[in-house]
Amino acid sequence: MFSNLLVRKFVKDYKNTKDKRVREGYGYLGGVVGIIINLILFITKAVIGLLLNSIAVTADAFNNLSDVASSVITILGFKLASKPADKEHPFGHGRLEYISGLIVSFMVMLVGFQFIKASIERILNPKEVTFNLLSFILILLSIGAKVWISSFNKYVGRAINSSSLKASSFDALSDVVTSSCVAISLLSSKFTTFPLDGYIGVVVACFILYSGFSLIKETLNPLLGEAPDEELVNDIIEGVKSYEPITGVHDLIIHNYGPGRTMASIHAEVPSNVSILKIHEVIDEAERELSRKLDIYLVIHMDPISTDDKAVLKDKDYLEKILLDFNIIKSFHDFRVVGAGEIKNLIFDIVIDSKTNLSEAEEETLKEDITARIKEQRPQYNTVITIDREFSHI
Repeated sequence: MFSNLLVRKFVKDYKNTKDKRVREGYGYLGGVVGIIINLILFITKAVIGLLLNSIAVTADAFNNLSDVASSVITILGFKLASKPADKEHPFGHGRLEYISGLIVSFMVMLVGFQFIKASIERILNPKEVTFNLLSFILILLSIGAKVWISSFNKYVGRAINSSSLKASSFDALSDVVTSSCVAISLLSSKFTTFPLDGYIGVVVACFILYSGFSLIKETLNPLLGEAPDEELVNDIIEGVKSYEPITGVHDLIIHNYGPGRTMASIHAEVPSNVSILKIHEVIDEAERELSRKLDIYLVIHMDPISTDDKAVLKDKDYLEKILLDFNIIKSFHDFRVVGAGEIKNLIFDIVIDSKTNLSEAEEETLKEDITARIKEQRPQYNTVITIDREFSHI
């Protein structure tokens, strides 16, 4: 409820999350809230840690300080990512948001390594930790604050589909665990002189490292080229197929240049006997309307196919039955019959499972096997086969 109230108060036109300025406003709000709360937590825990001579509390305090820096970098990431396209970057600077998240992740990892070292030193050279009720209560309050920050970042991250803010939400949630360990450390000092503080510090540091590793993976995936959202893939495919006289689609490729900056290309199968001017008009309309509707830049390539030549359709049906016997083949497309007289070339592409890794020799063997099966009943036919991988994003 409070998260929604903050968004309504500080983000103008907050419902229009497709707008880049609105998205930027969400990012700024998430960063500023993170800076304010984490700065308060850092100061509070740092003072407590120094007063109690607790490495676990101090470790947790500097973890909050790193979160302040993380929020600053998040704001800078959104600011730089919003820069318009230029000559060197024709699709904009959207991926800088991912890079800012990656920097934050490495900062989290650095803090974890530093405090593993400090915690091991405390185990080897233990010092007394004094329990203080007020300090203990303040740690519990910080846990509550981190739970809220995690919830807020998750809410904002989902609203604008930001991997950076979602990662910040996960980072805050891991802080809940680390602060809980600190609270246990303080409480245990009332009942034992065992140097539990150092061991709790190691646990805290390990959670920080785990959080950093998870964040690196989360932010690195879109930079490397992770699979696109299935809903977007289906929307593009079904959207293109909804335009008459398009009969099928294939070779969908989606390029991610940052949140809200997506380019897609797809091949659309159209009847070869329809006027090219009419097809061109339909393709233009589909590109324009789907680009606007899905907030992407869509390019459609048309592939003419024969739909009324009975001999070609018969050959296509024959090929389809043969390919059913090859389990690794998902589909085929761009089927054409070229040549005059009895000797002809069957030209087509086959799509194999993306999980199947074939060597060049194995690909040639697959083509030869398909050709041999075709020649069982069509000995006069030659084949020109292209192997495609089942992918839709780079």
